[in-house]
Amino acid sequence: MSSELAIRCEGVGKAFQLYAHQNDQLKQILFGLIKKFYKDKWVLHDVSFTVAKGERVGIVGRNGAGKTTLLQILCGITQPTKGDFEVKGRIAPILALGSGFDGLLTGRENARIGAAILGLSRKEVDACIEDIAAFADIGPFFEQPMRIYSMGMIARVAFAICAHAKADVLIVDEALSVGDEIFQKKCEKYIGEFARHGTILIVSHGLDFLQTLCTRVLWLEDGVVRDIGDPKRVITHYRAAMKAEQTQGIAQRWYQNIAQRWYQNIARRR
Repeated sequence: MSSELAIRCEGVGKAFQLYAHQNDQLKQILFGLIKKFYKDKWVLHDVSFTVAKGERVGIVGRNGAGKTTLLQILCGITQPTKGDFEVKGRIAPILALGSGFDGLLTGRENARIGAAILGLSRKEVDACIEDIAAFADIGPFFEQPMRIYSMGMIARVAFAICAHAKADVLIVDEALSVGDEIFQKKCEKYIGEFARHGTILIVSHGLDFLQTLCTRVLWLEDGVVRDIGDPKRVITHYRAAMKAEQTQGIAQRWYQNIAQRWYQNIARRR
């Protein structure tokens, strides 16, 4: 691990515009300088952290905590509402696998376009296209239109492209939850090999995998960095918080059921 920074994130916040009515968006375009016709929904609040070159950082948090939005900002898919960030080197963004593919094109054609988008030259694409096909391992379907692919097959091709992008920084969002067990193990093996020379920022609910792979873990809670540090310590605290929340939810539902029955009994007596 180097002292040189690969990822820098300072005070990053992201708010989405929520419109109560369909025509409010048009009103905002026409009269936005006079009045605001939307409400801000903040999903990230002043997120700050750094990742050193060669470091492996995992991100944990409940659904809706802002994990995917943070990765999308770092990949340049969306812009932050406030704050500043920087990612040095070529990025392989394994996010929403296959969402940008054209269903009318074959797997091979989509692989060529996807690799070019990630920065590979035509010569580099020609040199690795057969390796991409072998990694995806979908047989003759690689030469067929993607509209007949299953989601697992699409994920295989997308991950195979990123695995051959010659990236400096690998940014992964729940890729291991897509596809069959064989594909998941292949993903884990590739990520483990990439960790020997590259920088990794990965979101996953596989806490044991993160604890084994990562040098640090960042815990996002309601868009705020709640903790960052040693994987074992952060994951232990995260698990304890999730267990306590689950226990509280069970108790709350139990009291609600008791109250509902009590009111029902009163209603019958009347």
